[in-house]
Amino acid sequence: MLVAQRLSLLPFLIGLGLLCSSAHGEDLLDAFRQAVANDPVLATAQATQRVAAAGVPIARSALLPQLTANLSLTQYSGGNGSSTTSGNGNIIDTGAGGHVRERAASANLAQPIVNLASLATLHAAQATRSSQDETERAAMQALYVRVATAYFNVLIAEDELEVSKSYEDAYQQEFAQSTERFADGLAAASDVAQSEAYYHYIKSRRITAEGALKDTKRALEQITGQPTPVLKRLREELPMQMPEPNKPEAWVDAAMHTNPSVLASRYVVDADEHKINAARAGHAPTLGLAVGYSKYGSWSNARAGGAGYGPGTTSVGLQLSVPIFSGGLVHAQIGQAISQRDADEGLVETQRRQAARDALNYFNLIVDGVDQVASARAAVAAAGKALESMRAGNDIGTQSLTNVVVAIQLLAETKTEYTLVRHNFVLNHMLLKQAAGTIDLHDLEDVNRLLE
Repeated sequence: MLVAQRLSLLPFLIGLGLLCSSAHGEDLLDAFRQAVANDPVLATAQATQRVAAAGVPIARSALLPQLTANLSLTQYSGGNGSSTTSGNGNIIDTGAGGHVRERAASANLAQPIVNLASLATLHAAQATRSSQDETERAAMQALYVRVATAYFNVLIAEDELEVSKSYEDAYQQEFAQSTERFADGLAAASDVAQSEAYYHYIKSRRITAEGALKDTKRALEQITGQPTPVLKRLREELPMQMPEPNKPEAWVDAAMHTNPSVLASRYVVDADEHKINAARAGHAPTLGLAVGYSKYGSWSNARAGGAGYGPGTTSVGLQLSVPIFSGGLVHAQIGQAISQRDADEGLVETQRRQAARDALNYFNLIVDGVDQVASARAAVAAAGKALESMRAGNDIGTQSLTNVVVAIQLLAETKTEYTLVRHNFVLNHMLLKQAAGTIDLHDLEDVNRLLE
C-alpha cells in the first residue's frame, strides 16, 4: 500500500482540482530507467547473482583434469674436492673449487574418476545459481512496484500540500470574515478566537505537508539517484478494470508456481539436499587417474663430458583413497547440512503462505476498490455541495461558524481520500501481479499510459 503521510486534519480544495499537469513532466518510465541504472538494491541483487553463477565453474573444476608442471635448477658448490647429495639422491663430487648444476622437469596430470562429494557440490552450486537467478528476478519485479509507489507518493504528497494550502486559505477567509462581522457587531468574540485558532493550526499543518512532500521526493531520489523533477500526474478518468482472470484461486495458484521468491526458496532447499549428499560422501572412497612425466639432468664444470639429461620417466596409475576415521567431522557435517535443510524448508512454507496471502489481499483490494473509488468521488461532490449550503446559511445567520468549519474539514478529508484510493487502485493491480510473479515492463507501461 502507499505510504503517504496523512494529516490529522485533512485539508480540502475549493474550486480547485488536482495539481495541474506539466506537458514536459517526467513520467513513470523515465523514473524507472533511472532506477535501473542507479538503484543500489537492484545492483546488489545482480552482483549477488553473478557471485552465485561463478560458483558453478568453481565447483565443476574439481571434476576436471588438473595439470601441473615443475621446473627446478640447483647448483652445488664445493671447496677442496667435497661431495654432496643431489636432488635425486645421487652423490656428486664437485671437485676442488668446482660446482655441479642440476635441472629437473616434471609434469603431472590428475583426473578424478569417482568423487561423489565433488559431484554433489556441483549440483548444489547449480541449484544455488538458480535460486539467485530467481532472487534477481524478484528484485527487478520489486523495482517496478517500488518506483511506482515512490512516484505515486510524490503525487499524493503534492495533492495534500495543495489541499492544505487551500484549507489554509479558507480558514484565513473565515478568520477575516469573523473579524469583520465582530467589528460590525454581527459576531461574538468567541467566533473570532475560534476561527483564528483553526487558521493558525492548519497553517502549521501546511508546513508539515511541505516537509512530507520533500521526504517523498527524497524517497524517489533514493531509488533513481537523480533529483525529482516535475512529474506527470494520474489522469482523472481511470479504467475500473477487475483482475483478469477474475478468480482469486487462479492468482493464488500462480503465486505458488511463478512467484520468484517462492521459487528461490525452493532452489535453496534443492541446494541443501545436494549439500547433504556431499557431506555423506565424506564416508565414500575416491578414485582418480594420475599420469606423471619427469626428466633429470646434471652438469659439472669439474668433469668434462659428464653433462646431459638422463632418460625421461613416465608413470601412470590409479589412486584410491578410502576414508576411515576423521574425528567425527563427517558425521557432524551431515547433521549440520540436514538441520540447514530443515530450516530452509520452513522458509519455503513462509514464502508460500505470504505469496498466497498477498495474492488474495490485493485481489480483494482491487475488487473493493472499484466501489471505493466511485464512493469517494461521490463523497467529494456531496461534501462540496454541503459546504456551499453551510456558507450560505452562515451568511444569513442560519448556520454557525462551527458547522462551516466541519463542512470544510469534511470536504478536505473526502478529497484526500479520493486521491489515495485512486492511486491505490492502480498500484494494487501491480502488487497483485507481483504476488503472482507475472509483473513485467508491460505492466509499468500500462500504468504510464494513465499519466498526463
